[in-house]
Amino acid sequence: MQALAPEVIVTQPGYGSFPAPQNSNWQSGICDCFSDWGVCLCGTFCFICLGCQVAADMNECCLCGTSVAMRTLYRTRYGIPGSICDDYMMTLCCPYCSLCQIKRDINRRKAMNAF
Repeated sequence: MQALAPEVIVTQPGYGSFPAPQNSNWQSGICDCFSDWGVCLCGTFCFICLGCQVAADMNECCLCGTSVAMRTLYRTRYGIPGSICDDYMMTLCCPYCSLCQIKRDINRRKAMNAF
């Protein structure tokens, strides 16, 4: 008897009532902090406050705003390419830039009525 090859899952099933994500990209680069001075200053001098703003925008717990999970949730919700490993490295190596990038993206999507 031959052993059956294991089934490889390439896409995960969806959860909740979110529409299927559209493929998109970040609205700004990781180092574009100066494209929005308000977000840059808030991230620099009140990192936790900015994390709470991001979490509130995403209807999540304030304690989650600066986490890898929040970046991954945001990225997958909007179909932004990447991986959990990328999110982890971005959050570990550049936490301020990572959080500012998410907030800038939220602000720009709100301005385009796409949030």
